[in-house]
Amino acid sequence: MSVETAPMTVALMNDYEVVVRGLASLLEPFADELTVVELDVATPTEAAVDIVLYDTFAMSAAGGGAVSEVLRSAHHSALVFYTWSLAPHVIAEARERGVRGILSKALSAKALVECLHRIHQGEVVISLEPSAGTPLVPGDWPGKQRGLTAREAEVVALISQGLSNQQIAETTYLSINSIKSYVRSAYRTMGVSTRSQAVRWCLERGIGITPMRITLGETDDKKR
Repeated sequence: MSVETAPMTVALMNDYEVVVRGLASLLEPFADELTVVELDVATPTEAAVDIVLYDTFAMSAAGGGAVSEVLRSAHHSALVFYTWSLAPHVIAEARERGVRGILSKALSAKALVECLHRIHQGEVVISLEPSAGTPLVPGDWPGKQRGLTAREAEVVALISQGLSNQQIAETTYLSINSIKSYVRSAYRTMGVSTRSQAVRWCLERGIGITPMRITLGETDDKKR
């Protein structure tokens, strides 16, 4: 006689609501395997969950202060990074801090869920570096509907937070030349030519950080 087990519980964390909502939509087809309990936008996880899935969009690939806060919390059993940055030094720093999984955004939704299961069962799971040209899984990000790629949007989001090109390179673990290339292509799409215009473009389109905690299963008037 088989014993039914409850789905693992997951909280999704990032500084942008559209990012965590996009990730929640990606996981919806797997509701029988996992339950997304909480969406945390620029705020620490409050619910007691099995896994906190930390999307590194426009956040430090190695974590920063937000990760320290999660790791100090008693409300989770495993912290997992969902990231583009799989450089050895990024992985080493994350592991040193106690992160239990570093998962590539090039994983299919099914593979992502399989990795989360393995982590929930006690494994440490590190994605392999994706091959060149590997498409990213579907998701959402600020500016997507305006034609920005995920990487362009991340760079623009960091510009809107006041970071310099050098600071953005350090945050994303990309080269300064890559950052300059993303800035140029993003500006062409946005129809702007200066950083101040880019910031205004973001403000006019509601692309900004608004801290909130959304408990799924409740209406949006229970955002906090």
